[in-house]
Amino acid sequence: MEILIRLRRPVLRTFLVVAMLVLGAANPAIGQVTPNEIINPDLRTLEESHFQQLIGLNQSIARMKFPFSFYLSRYVGLDPAKQAEADSRGLEFVRFQDRRILKISGNYNAAYNALKMTQNERAATTFRTVVLPILNVVTSVLPQDLDCDGIGFEISHHARTNEKSYDVEGKEILVVVFDRDDAWAMSRAQTDGERQEILNRNKVFISGADFGLSLSERDPLNVQALPRSIPAKPDATSTARSTVFASRSALLRPPGTSVPDAALAPERPAPVSVVKSAANQQAARSEADPPKRTMTQRDADYLEDRYESQLAALAKEGAEKYHFVSYAPPAFVIFHDQVALQLTMKNTLVFGPQKGSIYKRAAQSFDLFLAPQLKDISSRISGDVDFHMYDFSVLNKLSPVAKETSEAIEYICPRGAVQQFVNAEITNQQLLDQSVVLVNGVRIALNLQLVE
Repeated sequence: MEILIRLRRPVLRTFLVVAMLVLGAANPAIGQVTPNEIINPDLRTLEESHFQQLIGLNQSIARMKFPFSFYLSRYVGLDPAKQAEADSRGLEFVRFQDRRILKISGNYNAAYNALKMTQNERAATTFRTVVLPILNVVTSVLPQDLDCDGIGFEISHHARTNEKSYDVEGKEILVVVFDRDDAWAMSRAQTDGERQEILNRNKVFISGADFGLSLSERDPLNVQALPRSIPAKPDATSTARSTVFASRSALLRPPGTSVPDAALAPERPAPVSVVKSAANQQAARSEADPPKRTMTQRDADYLEDRYESQLAALAKEGAEKYHFVSYAPPAFVIFHDQVALQLTMKNTLVFGPQKGSIYKRAAQSFDLFLAPQLKDISSRISGDVDFHMYDFSVLNKLSPVAKETSEAIEYICPRGAVQQFVNAEITNQQLLDQSVVLVNGVRIALNLQLVE
């Protein structure tokens, strides 16, 4: 078995989230999410009742020794270089599938050799070396009649392999959610047989996917054959700021799904005519899009946290299929008081050495690069996620003779209009007429026919 420690770039965060992390780290004496930060009244009451115990647990876990460094963290998957100064309030009462769960989350800085260890073996090692020791501490401090439904763990570790001549490293997130009584039973279990029986009836996920963790085999167990004690009913009212714990409502549809969700397209308005007046086109836009409400950075941050594991899965898939860039993974952002899903991709078009018009490059980038991918990309996004626009950011590599060697073209498109376009209900120009096009942050008007 080979385990290596590697460094990774952190997931890009908005300025507000970074500020929150810094503020949380600036007050290590508290070391715990305060009750007044929790919106849900039941969870706030739990936090108030056990606040001092949670502070003590945080400090006890921070003093524990593991084979590799481990940091409690409210956010998993952080760069090891940033973990010591990040928000270390990794204990929090959250909602998970209509249940109140005490969540313990953190980053474990081991990188397992994926060529020598299976995914199951990697997860089992993290379970033994991190989850079990922390669970023993938690159950020794908190009473078994704790007024919640279970204890959950969300632990990030790394897996390292090589592809051709390059080393490749990615993160995996192990989530284990125990029924309350099973958490205490697990801490008392003496054999792997006892532990396996408890695991089989509780929830285990690897990077958001159901997983049958085996403590003794190389490969996982068949999930469909396992009893699961925690209901699968999703909780639509959850206010948790966790990642995988709240991510079981799907951001991503299964690959190959082509039928749009009812929530995304409840009605199909008639196509917008090319000869309609500007006023009529504006009315058509209002019909095509769902009613708007003012959104804030908090809404974007919540979605970012809620779907972090699925955004990571989309980033990996997008890098292979849609030319997503690795340093700017999919993220939720605010544009004109609405939440947009921002997808950043590298243009495969090569622009010649002659000086070209930004309008022509924007038109060609849309028609020849972005538009052919819209149907596939939009088919992967579930319609029950509350965001209103796509922000497709296309990065162009320009000839060295140009004044700038690169440019970013953003096509910020209403979700409903994108769906109409991929359904062949409106033209490419009609989609752009309903969208905002920015070149290096400056808005332009784009008429595809005029720049041909």
